[in-house]
Amino acid sequence: MTIKTLLAAAALTLSPALAMAACYEGHEKQAMSCADGTVYDTATNSCKVVSG
Repeated sequence: MTIKTLLAAAALTLSPALAMAACYEGHEKQAMSCADGTVYDTATNSCKVVSG
């Protein structure tokens, strides 16, 4: 095998792993926001009207 073939094979082998590593970096959870007069209910994962 030539050096070019080995380098191409290495690049094709490593590129998915590098893409996955970059994907996980810097992600944060999205905060749920509800309209005025409602609160987030974790049991149902939805906004519920505040009674009272």
